[in-house]
Amino acid sequence: MRYDEEMGEALALARRAAAAGDVPVGALVIDTATGTVIGRGCNTREVDGDPLAHAEIIAMREAAESRGDWNLADCTLVVTLEPCPMCAGACLQTRIGTIVFGAWDAKLGACGSIWDIPRDPHVGHEPEVHGGVRESECAALLAAFFAAKR
Repeated sequence: MRYDEEMGEALALARRAAAAGDVPVGALVIDTATGTVIGRGCNTREVDGDPLAHAEIIAMREAAESRGDWNLADCTLVVTLEPCPMCAGACLQTRIGTIVFGAWDAKLGACGSIWDIPRDPHVGHEPEVHGGVRESECAALLAAFFAAKR
């Protein structure tokens, strides 16, 4: 499957977040032309006390820093959970070319389930969006994390 290996790396990052007590979400930004990972992130909201420390934001910041450019139009974001409205908006602001995610988010999903921010006709930038990559693994990791919290 396309992006299967990359989602595996994102899952490893998500497990790192879970081990630190954070919601298990991991993300990568890939230079689409070379296939090189240029940004990595996992949720660190609890560890850093930062409400904006979502995996996607961290990975996009690292990618922009590694390139010395905020424009990530020729990059792909791979993330274990469908981006929320904030992260979907950040994808638009960075002009990310492709969004790939694992599990759908029935509560805050903003890339096709609850909202579809990347494909909103009023925005002007439309990244490709592919959901459901290794969906069962991504969803199982999240379900196990929340079951342990209850």
